[in-house]
Amino acid sequence: MASSMTGFGHYEVVSNSLKIVVEIKSVNHRFLDMNLKLPRKFTFFENDARNLIKNRISRGKVDVYVSYEETVDGSMEVTYHPEVAQKYYDGLLQLKDQFQLNDSISIGLLAKFPNVFTEEAKEEDQEELSKHLTEAFNGALDEFVKNRKEEGERLVSDLISKLDDMEALVSKVEERAPEIVEEYKSRLLSKTKDLIDNNQIEESRIAAEVVLFADKICVDEEIVRLKSHVKEGKDTLLHKDEVGRKMDFLAQEMNRESNTILSKSTDVTIADIGIELKTLIEKIREQIQNLE
Repeated sequence: MASSMTGFGHYEVVSNSLKIVVEIKSVNHRFLDMNLKLPRKFTFFENDARNLIKNRISRGKVDVYVSYEETVDGSMEVTYHPEVAQKYYDGLLQLKDQFQLNDSISIGLLAKFPNVFTEEAKEEDQEELSKHLTEAFNGALDEFVKNRKEEGERLVSDLISKLDDMEALVSKVEERAPEIVEEYKSRLLSKTKDLIDNNQIEESRIAAEVVLFADKICVDEEIVRLKSHVKEGKDTLLHKDEVGRKMDFLAQEMNRESNTILSKSTDVTIADIGIELKTLIEKIREQIQNLE
C-alpha cells in the first residue's frame, strides 16, 4: 500500500548517563532530501543515520532533529595522584617542624594543591553511543513510517473514489457518443428531406456525410485508453508501495485523453462530462503529490 510523504516520528532512549531524543518529520518533495541536525557529539553517526533513513524512505523532504541531555555528569573523569599528595604532605610536615607550628594538616588543605586531583574529559564510548542512536533512529522511523502509511491509506481511499467517479463519467461518454451520430443523421435527413424527395440529392451522399461526421467526433480510442489508465491507476494504488511517479504519469495521460474528448466534442452533454473529468483529474494530481 502506498505511503504519504507527510509524516512524523518521535522516539527517546534513556541510558545510565544520557537521554537521546530523535524526531523525524517530512513534507512533499520530488526526491529524497534529508536535512539532519545532529549535536557535535554525534557527528560520527551521520552516515549511519542517512543510511537508516534511505532504507525506509524513498521520497520526501525529511528533517531530522537529534537532541540529548546528560542525566548524570559522565563527561569528566577525576583522577587522584597520591605521589603528588605525598610530596605536599611531606613538605607541610617539614614546614611545621621548622617553624614549630601547631596547625593540623587537613584533607581540604591537601586537596587544594595543584595536581593532587586532576579533571580530564572522559573519552566517549562511540560503540555504546552508536547502539543507543541506532535504537533511537529505528524507533522514530518505525513511528514515522507507520504514520505515513496510515495517511497513505486515507489518500488511496480518496483517490480510488475519484477514479470510480472517473470511470462512471467515461461510461456516460461511451453511452452518449452513438446517440450524437444518430441525432446528427436525423437532423441532416430532416433538413434535406425535400431535396431527397425531388431526387436532387442521393441518400448515399447523406450516409457518407454521416460517416465523415462520426469519424470526426469518434472518441472510441480515447475511451479505451481512459478506461485502461483508470484500471492501471487502481491496480497501482492498491498493490504497489512507491506509486507517486507512476500515478503522476497516469494523471498526465488521463488529462491528455480528456482534452482530446473535449476538442472533438460537438455535444453539450459530452463537453460537460469532459470538464468534470478534467476537474477530477486535477484533484487527483493534487492528491498524488502527497504520495511516496
